[in-house]
Amino acid sequence: MQRNQHCAMAVFVPVCLFIFALSFAPAYAGNQPDRQVAITIDDLPAGDAQFMSAADITDMTSRLLTALEEEKIPAVGFVNENKVYKRNEVDQRINALGMWLDSGFELGNHTFAHTSLNQAGLKAFEEDIVRGETVTQWLLLEHKMKVRYFRHPYLDVGRDIETRREAEAFLASRGYRIAPVTVDGWDWMYARVYEDAKKRGDTQLQKQLVDSYLSYSDARFAFAEQLSKELVGYEIKQILLLHANELEADHLRELAAVIRKRGYRFITLEDALGDEAYSMPDTFVAEEGTDWLDHWAITRGRPAQGHPVFPDWVIEKDKAIPRPMVPAP
Repeated sequence: MQRNQHCAMAVFVPVCLFIFALSFAPAYAGNQPDRQVAITIDDLPAGDAQFMSAADITDMTSRLLTALEEEKIPAVGFVNENKVYKRNEVDQRINALGMWLDSGFELGNHTFAHTSLNQAGLKAFEEDIVRGETVTQWLLLEHKMKVRYFRHPYLDVGRDIETRREAEAFLASRGYRIAPVTVDGWDWMYARVYEDAKKRGDTQLQKQLVDSYLSYSDARFAFAEQLSKELVGYEIKQILLLHANELEADHLRELAAVIRKRGYRFITLEDALGDEAYSMPDTFVAEEGTDWLDHWAITRGRPAQGHPVFPDWVIEKDKAIPRPMVPAP
């Protein structure tokens, strides 16, 4: 789950970095940018796996993968391996992860137990990275692949620069490349309310949530486009954060339509990371994580303003959902 990602501690870097960023600006034909976006999906095999049966996870995974395939969207899914270990369901849950690779997608590491670097500390964080490799690496080897990407839980990259750099060095030593995020539609919170409404058969609330989610996502893209132009001088190759949940399984096609309407084409994460913007100086550290556009703005000592406001009514609906006890593994 993602926490509020807009509270951050600024770290000052000289204004000359702005000149460095502008050196990346390409020349476009006319005024139309070549909009590109990579899709990444966190919390595999499922965001609420502890409350789902293996059959439910398999069904959700199948619908999500079918939507990705039909929309011709490449994607990387990031795994929390602790969600595999539920009594009498381990094989089925591992098979649900294997479905991603069988369908031609890629898996990355999201730590074993969705562990925050900021909360757990460096040693525990590193241990959880290694622990989170076991099943994923085995599945990838079966497909003659290896794990390449890592995504920080909560986007927490460290409370201080020393810890951040030590964690990055550890990840690099194990062959990982960090997967940044530039667009986050907070689908995880929409999804919790959506799944509760779906269980209760509240179709009106489901529609209201989907409409709001698509509108909010559209606003997040518009904000990312404008901010990237202000920071870098051009519209970078964006990286969208989604989660494995019922909302995306049911409505990914509508989200894809919103994104395409903005002029985007879908690319691989590898292609997105080829954008030189992702090599810009980044000294962001804070109590809570945020996206990389905020990283770069805060690095320059000028935190971004005007983020789209997440709907309060969704937050209130989420707070009102009864939280069941986590079942034993």
